[in-house]
Amino acid sequence: MCFSATSSFIAAGVIGSIGIATLRQVREPRALLFAAVPMLFAVHQFTEGLVWLGLDGRIGALALDHVAFLFTLYAQAILPMLMPAAVALMEPRGWRRGAIFGLTGIGMVVGAWDAYGLIALPTHVLIDQHSIAYRNAMTGNFWISCLYVLATCGALLLSTHRVVRAYGVLNVIVLTIAEIVKEYAFASVWCFYAAIMSVVIYWQFRRLNIDIATPNGTSPILRPFLLPWLRLTKAVAARP
Repeated sequence: MCFSATSSFIAAGVIGSIGIATLRQVREPRALLFAAVPMLFAVHQFTEGLVWLGLDGRIGALALDHVAFLFTLYAQAILPMLMPAAVALMEPRGWRRGAIFGLTGIGMVVGAWDAYGLIALPTHVLIDQHSIAYRNAMTGNFWISCLYVLATCGALLLSTHRVVRAYGVLNVIVLTIAEIVKEYAFASVWCFYAAIMSVVIYWQFRRLNIDIATPNGTSPILRPFLLPWLRLTKAVAARP
């Protein structure tokens, strides 16, 4: 993110807390991947904090190479596959689900391209105007970048769930601003603000707005299916 290692670590801690709180609300297995997005973003921000330490000379060059690779692998190769897949899993049957699965396929192509580029070509990491810039000749391809946006944001915007669409709109707005204002450090800046906006995901699960069977309805309070230490309460109502 912009600023420093400290800001990235603080963001990781705050978003990680939101991520745990979100996972505690999950009551349907098909919603788990989408609910995990805040926690994954928290780990991602923590990784960039380590990148800052490397650029400041506080960890070794080899460690810097490894954490920079992990950051870019998630941002450029995993996210375009993960986001549409998470949305598709929650989608009821219909044309939207088919279209989102199509976007998941596009995301897989983008992910494979970017993963190959990150492995085969060197990625230059530098501080540019108080932000971290990641330079890779292959992952910076214009058309691949367009497909990246189509897969990650398009799936959100196509969702039947209103709150998921709202999260998609916020991402498109921030993505556009980041491209205009911080194009030289786009991956770092957009991923940071996408992580911050993941509080929307917690809000929708907290309000029981993610109901796989009846989108945009209010879910019955079902027993959380995750580990017991993640459960909010022992007294839960059963689905009739």
